[in-house]
Amino acid sequence: MKIINSSLSINTNPKSLNDITTEVVESVNNSNIQNGNCTLYIKHTSASLVIQENADPAVLRDIESFFKKLVSEDEDLYEHSSEGPDDMPAHIRSLLTNTSISIPIINAKLELGVWQGIYLYEHRNQSYNRKVIANIIGE
Repeated sequence: MKIINSSLSINTNPKSLNDITTEVVESVNNSNIQNGNCTLYIKHTSASLVIQENADPAVLRDIESFFKKLVSEDEDLYEHSSEGPDDMPAHIRSLLTNTSISIPIINAKLELGVWQGIYLYEHRNQSYNRKVIANIIGE
């Protein structure tokens, strides 16, 4: 049993789903794990991780459109606003999504579905450098 930990540094685009599939696949390839599991964890409270369709960009636009309607950025609705009007809404968006995800590794390949990609979902109105920990366990 091997355990490989790596840190991915991702520069995000504001308020968008940022595709990090290539970076994660590269980490799995570098691990030389044949069969096991890759767990990803984001070390932030205003961004999240999701697995979503990677074929039609309209899906990603529709998700962001839905979240704009679901989580208002009206400052009058929130007590917490120390980092600006998008701060508390970003925390709520993160709460509704995931801070970690797990993906099996079979025959040295990340077992994503044909139309699946891994995304870092930036919930803030500006770009950030986000840290994602990849914990890869297996043989």
